[in-house]
Amino acid sequence: MPFPCKLCPRMCGVVRGKEQPGGGKGMCRLGEDPAVARIALHFGEEPCISGDRGSGTVFFSGCPLGCAFCQNWQISRECFGKRLSQEGLWQSIRRFLVEWEPHNINFVSPTQYTHSIWRLLREHEMPVPVVWNSGGYERPECIRAMAGKVQIYLPDIKYVDPGLSGKLSGAPDYFKWASASVREMYAQVGPPQLDGDGIMARGLMVRHLILPGCTDDSMRVLDWIARNLPGAWVSLMAQYTPYGEAKNMPGFHRRITKREYERVYGHMLDLGLEDGYVQELEAAEEDHIPPFDLSGVEEAPF
Repeated sequence: MPFPCKLCPRMCGVVRGKEQPGGGKGMCRLGEDPAVARIALHFGEEPCISGDRGSGTVFFSGCPLGCAFCQNWQISRECFGKRLSQEGLWQSIRRFLVEWEPHNINFVSPTQYTHSIWRLLREHEMPVPVVWNSGGYERPECIRAMAGKVQIYLPDIKYVDPGLSGKLSGAPDYFKWASASVREMYAQVGPPQLDGDGIMARGLMVRHLILPGCTDDSMRVLDWIARNLPGAWVSLMAQYTPYGEAKNMPGFHRRITKREYERVYGHMLDLGLEDGYVQELEAAEEDHIPPFDLSGVEEAPF
């Protein structure tokens, strides 16, 4: 049923109906039904998420942010994807649970479909942990509704500086919402807990992408994590590659330097955040981005 949407912090109130992906009027430009760009095994997540059997990723179309450097721009900005019914989404997930036996079900960019995922997890108990893999720009009330349904939270904290988040993501209030939502995630699941094979079974791991010329803000992000999320893991990423609008933005049209990388990494170690993962500087290549070709997505049973 169409509804006035207030799922993300923008709370635009746009009525989301049966529009095709990209045809809606809100920031995410999506309709009521889930729009999915890819369902497949993914081995490019952190080792404790991907393991040796892979992570069962469901890439949703759209995003409440508008990051100028988005590396998944095909699905976040162009809304590339296939509209599914609730049952169609479940059948696609069920198929690869049976055939591939992934370590987890990994919902990527789920915020704009919190309502659909909540219903899915209420009606179907997953035999593996559920991962909420988001940009961090969320309402704590919506995260609170997922308590008991999500075992692993894998959010970004992209920025602290409102000027930076306003310039790059159109969200000067980003840190206000991300910090509150990540606190709620931590309250639900706590620090990471691994199973006997070293695979994450529960807990919070926060991702942060180092941006060129923004090491001071990266250090502020790490400071906040160290103060507020004891025991949480950090996944420090160095894969920034200029995409989309960022290619023409002064200061953001380049990759990060070795000096920038070492400054942030050193600060992370100084804070005692040695648990988690640090991506090598050489990771800034395009081959880590999955092909968004609708593989694994069942036809919607309309």
